[in-house]
Amino acid sequence: MQNSRLAVARRVFQTEIESLQQVISQLDGAFDQAVELILNSKGKVIVSGIGKSGLIGKKMVATLSSTGTPAYFLHPSEAFHGDLGIISQHDILILISFSGETDEVLKIIPFLKWHQNKIIGITGNPNSTLAKNADCCLKLMITQEACPLLLAPTSSTTAMLVLGDALAIALMEARNFLQEDFARFHPGGSLGRKLVTRVKDFMRTDNLPFIKSDASFTDLILLMSAGRLGLVIIGNKEKAEGILTDGDLRRGLLRFPDTSTLKISDIFNPNPIIIAEDEFISEAENLMIEKKIATILVGDAEKCMVKGVYQIYNS
Repeated sequence: MQNSRLAVARRVFQTEIESLQQVISQLDGAFDQAVELILNSKGKVIVSGIGKSGLIGKKMVATLSSTGTPAYFLHPSEAFHGDLGIISQHDILILISFSGETDEVLKIIPFLKWHQNKIIGITGNPNSTLAKNADCCLKLMITQEACPLLLAPTSSTTAMLVLGDALAIALMEARNFLQEDFARFHPGGSLGRKLVTRVKDFMRTDNLPFIKSDASFTDLILLMSAGRLGLVIIGNKEKAEGILTDGDLRRGLLRFPDTSTLKISDIFNPNPIIIAEDEFISEAENLMIEKKIATILVGDAEKCMVKGVYQIYNS
């Protein structure tokens, strides 16, 4: 039973992958035309579809909006009960219908023609009413749905989803949409915070554990415990000579088990990484992951001046 279910899963994946490959081969100048229509528009993008196509349209709107292209979803049935009022003359309409003959979607077209809106059609039938009335038509001609009854939209909706992502990413790159732009639309949660906040906003600055290189082993242990950072900084704020973490200490004790002769200068790291306080948290954490460290000093790297300490597990 388990093997048969896995076989079904693999068959669905393979069928939908093959459908996507078919759609890739159908991409042509219409895709570039659709991107240009949206880029040159002074209005927003309004996406409309019903049923499964409508659900894909809502996801398309969410992706467009979060990547720099203002977009709204218009339910085709609600459009005839006042919602046509959200459409301005400069808006671009993306109408989704796999058959290209969905009645609720087609009923919107006369208003759009009268209103002089540009229409981007997404359909699996290039000879359909939708395709013939669109200013550009993005084709989704697939040979088989993954549904064994060939009834439930599966491969077709996957293709719609990927095509919507392709539009959003093409527009994103054309607008030179950056991490900082993305963060402005995602201020909530850790992602937004890391992309818009800077190291100085989260670094520790009070009671930093500075110690002289000739301090005793006992002073080292007491200061490292009191600092609660798992480290000491060799030198002072104006001139940091190095850093000694609890990991350095453990490795040092393995090399020099006699603490009576152990010197700080024997075990500290004389080349600490220092990052500027105005760097984004994301940049700091990328550097820390690359260097496989959990703590980074903050300040002026050229002058070896330290203003604070940032630790990745406090983010």
